[in-house]
Amino acid sequence: MHTIDKKSIKKAWAGAIPTVTFANAQPATEFPSTQLPIISGKIPDGLRGTLYRNGPARLERGGIDMGHWFDGDGAILAVNFTDAGATGVYRYVQTSGYQEEAAAGKLLYGNYGMTAPGPIWNQWQKPIKNAANTSVLALPDKLLALWEGGKPHALDLQTLETWGEDDLGGLTKGLNYSAHCKRDKQTGEIFNFGISPGKNATLNIYKSDSTGKIIQKSAYQLDGVPLVHDFVLAGQYIVFFIPPVRLNVLPILVGINNYSDSLEWQPRLGTQILVIDRETLSVVSRGETEPWYQWHFANGYVDASGSVIVDIARYEDFQTNQYLKQVATGETHTAAKSTLTRVHLHPQTSKVTSIQQVLNRHCEFPTVPQQNVGQASQYTYMSILQTGTDISQELLNAIARFDYKTETLTEADLGENRYPSEPIHVQDNQNPEQSWLLTVVYDGNSHSSELWVFDSDRLDTEPLCKLQLPSVIPHSFHGTWNPA
Repeated sequence: MHTIDKKSIKKAWAGAIPTVTFANAQPATEFPSTQLPIISGKIPDGLRGTLYRNGPARLERGGIDMGHWFDGDGAILAVNFTDAGATGVYRYVQTSGYQEEAAAGKLLYGNYGMTAPGPIWNQWQKPIKNAANTSVLALPDKLLALWEGGKPHALDLQTLETWGEDDLGGLTKGLNYSAHCKRDKQTGEIFNFGISPGKNATLNIYKSDSTGKIIQKSAYQLDGVPLVHDFVLAGQYIVFFIPPVRLNVLPILVGINNYSDSLEWQPRLGTQILVIDRETLSVVSRGETEPWYQWHFANGYVDASGSVIVDIARYEDFQTNQYLKQVATGETHTAAKSTLTRVHLHPQTSKVTSIQQVLNRHCEFPTVPQQNVGQASQYTYMSILQTGTDISQELLNAIARFDYKTETLTEADLGENRYPSEPIHVQDNQNPEQSWLLTVVYDGNSHSSELWVFDSDRLDTEPLCKLQLPSVIPHSFHGTWNPA
């Protein structure tokens, strides 16, 4: 077991007790638009645009810790690359719940891993807060901070000023908007979903135009209330793998338990498959296969034979939820291994024809280049654990690229006590054959955060550029790149 005394954080950060959770141990400090000094190297000439990242940046208030890593208030980092260099901005999303709790100086709301503090009637009066802490979507005129339990929040693309919740022209009452939308770079269409709870949950599917406005919706009833975090765009199909995790609703309704602790692993249900036609948003097929859990899909596509190929970060069970809960406490002792796995299925029947482990290394946050979303991609980029690292006591501490053509893994070794965020692939503005990989790195040796820029084809060499960030950025979940 690895334990942090948060009260001693200021004394300990200097390296006496190096640990990844120091990045989360204190609420993050915002900073205004600031020129970022170059620590080493040079910003590539073709790297022009803005990196946005979102994640839980405050895990306590009024001396009370939040119950799960997923409960933290969201904060957005924006790093803008221009001919004059790089500037950074970091701001909390000013949700109504965040503002109420800031004014009160204490926690008022429940969330994924905690019930509302105080007497039991608070569970009904203030049941849950939109944390706006999971991902981002850059639209032509605004940035969306995404969180799957509610509506997105719109922010200014440059200043990150929060404008408020956004219904995208179609999110009527009771409709949520997930954190994992998929954008087809060829058509500009954006696909997403949301779960509406009930005795049996409703899966709402949305298609938006390039501005984010919802232009088409459909709804389908699910079996019970499952935890559906992500989906995949695969050619002409939208595919959901619905894992055998179901919410025990009664403890939630009476206010005696939170969502996280009410989620039950039920492997007898298997993984349910739902294939949707992307044009009509109608069901093509439903099926079932063996049980597993996944938070994230890497990508999907249709091969020459008409089969759908889907790549996921696959867990054998739902222990990952317990591990992520422990991250917020500073004590991690649950092993939860995810491996890059490829699934073949027949779209007209949802019949799975093969399940293949592609890489036997713990990995998460798998991504592909934006232009390859929904199409075949030679590469998947991901965060991984360095060989020899204790999976139960560490966060992911390296990034890597898997080449499906050569079946080789190229790994970036960041050194001891350094922890990267999900790697974001960026196409060079000047040369379509060149691309970069960007990751925010927390350095536990100096208790500081940096932005590292790698050549995507040379991950196993030194980064081309390192930029110093003004304050520590707690470990974030997801990001995006908005080209200039």
